Amino acid sequence: MSAPAKSPAPGAPPGRGALRRNLPSARRFLAGRKRVLVRLGGWSLLESAQTFLGGYCLAQALDRGFLAGQTGTGLLWLAVAAASILGAGPPMRGVFTQLAELTEPLRDALVRRAVRQALRRAVTDPARTDDRADTGAVSRLTHQTEIVRDSFAGLVLTVRAFVFNAVGALIGLLALAPELLLVVLPPLVLGIALFLATLLPMASAQRSFLDADEAVAEGVGAVSGGHRDLVACGAQADAAERTGRLIDVAERTSRVLARWAALRTVALGVAGQLPVLLLLVSTPWLLRQGVTTGALAGALTYLLQALLPALHSMMTALGAAGTRLLVVVDRFQDATAAPAPPKVPDPDLGPDLDMVAEAVPPRGRHPSRTVPAVEVRAVTHAYGPDSPPVLEHLHLTVRRGEHIAVVGPSGIGKSTLAGVVSGLVAPDHGTVLLGGEPVTGATAQDLADRRVLIPQQAYVFTGSVRDNLLHLRPDATSGELSHAIRVLGAEPLVHRLGGPDAVLDPRGLSHGERQLLALCRAYLSSAPLVLLDEATCHLDPAAEARAERAFAERAFTDGARARDGALIVVAHRLSSTRRADRVLVLDGTTPRFGTHEELLTSSALYRDLFGHWQHTPPPAGS
Repeated sequence: MSAPAKSPAPGAPPGRGALRRNLPSARRFLAGRKRVLVRLGGWSLLESAQTFLGGYCLAQALDRGFLAGQTGTGLLWLAVAAASILGAGPPMRGVFTQLAELTEPLRDALVRRAVRQALRRAVTDPARTDDRADTGAVSRLTHQTEIVRDSFAGLVLTVRAFVFNAVGALIGLLALAPELLLVVLPPLVLGIALFLATLLPMASAQRSFLDADEAVAEGVGAVSGGHRDLVACGAQADAAERTGRLIDVAERTSRVLARWAALRTVALGVAGQLPVLLLLVSTPWLLRQGVTTGALAGALTYLLQALLPALHSMMTALGAAGTRLLVVVDRFQDATAAPAPPKVPDPDLGPDLDMVAEAVPPRGRHPSRTVPAVEVRAVTHAYGPDSPPVLEHLHLTVRRGEHIAVVGPSGIGKSTLAGVVSGLVAPDHGTVLLGGEPVTGATAQDLADRRVLIPQQAYVFTGSVRDNLLHLRPDATSGELSHAIRVLGAEPLVHRLGGPDAVLDPRGLSHGERQLLALCRAYLSSAPLVLLDEATCHLDPAAEARAERAFAERAFTDGARARDGALIVVAHRLSSTRRADRVLVLDGTTPRFGTHEELLTSSALYRDLFGHWQHTPPPAGS
């Protein structure tokens, strides 16, 4: 199942924290383009002059022209205003030219960052580079970079237009009559202040809404992708409950977002409509103060044709594009966080969740009492700094020669545990030992010599059947190859393909056939530890049972013990637990580890899962 929506760090609202995280980068970006900003400001000053002339010329046309009986003078002032409008073309062309000098480098920088993130994730977390690889990187590289570019360009245009229109309008009001500023300025400032006060909470609410929405999508996707696990484990009710909680969170965050949007609308009304209303109401007083009719008309022109449209555009852009820009850019920032290095656990923590159960020996085995095959010590791992851990302070000991099954609902952390034990996923805290040697710092070859992991999606390449089967151990003899094929029941498949030396086309294989060849390859490996991460999910129950028994008894051709190794099976069917020596039940709270009979008594989840099976006759061969 998907983790719940991310939450900000304590004491730091997401909007404010996002602003702090991205402000240094924004400053560096703008500081490197001071000349572009100066040229942009220079072209915009011409727009301020046009705004100033629009209202001032109308006032003079009325007071000195038409109302004074001087029609020619009035027309001359209107001609000056018209000329300023016709001359707006070149300044706007200059504005858009400089705008491109800001937005395109920003987009290029974000594309480079997205590529670096994807490469870093592929290197540091190779366990996730499968069919469901980092699709977020694709979104950042394409859709989200375009969102940032378009939002940034819109913000620059609208904020620039408001600032320079406001400069021209306020200078014009001051030139016409200072009393006009006493009426217009207070509600304008109040509305803008109220609007700015909503920006960071609005960004916080929007980010929470997006996180909740993504959590719902991921949760539903996990349920859809893991429906076989849910049915096999009988966890449909639990999955429905978890998905319902995610939907409830999304509903609450949408309500919060709607409330902040309503408050922003109030701020827009105060700043956008109240100045006009107050100007009309104050007209008698202004006339008594000597303000002329032309000055009043010019003030209305400034408000209705310049200042208030620009203010409305800026508030709309900041409220929508601005918060969206902050949230999306912050996602680039989040994605650059490097995974935390594994840390050695504090021995004083104690085994409060110790899963070691040394009292019960494996059935029918006599394992070595020396160094365990696997030791997991206080391991904690989460897939993000704000995500809840999928494994939390987990202790686990697997003895040599032991067969372990891992069960639990889909998404609970079974594959994560397999990745941690195999060394493909670095835990946030804790340590993992294979044969007494730490996984941390081991080279890829060292890990390959100590363990072999077969995931659900089996890898088969174009080449001969022999090349595929000997991929992990090229020096295996023909007898060992024949034994692996025979013990895993792959003889009919190899015969149909044309024998070991036949050329293999992966496109002509089913998922089950791919898995069977990958199991043969793992069986021939020299690694003592075998991890099957739902590696038999496409096989029928009889073939699955045969494969698990073969790995549990894996031996050299001389019949010696299976290299003193161990087998860990992430179970696709609960029948796997009946073949295991012990079973690890992951339930997200308190994991349980013991034999099948012990867990039926000690684990309510295991009883519920197995209740769907205990009265049903097992399939043939299981």
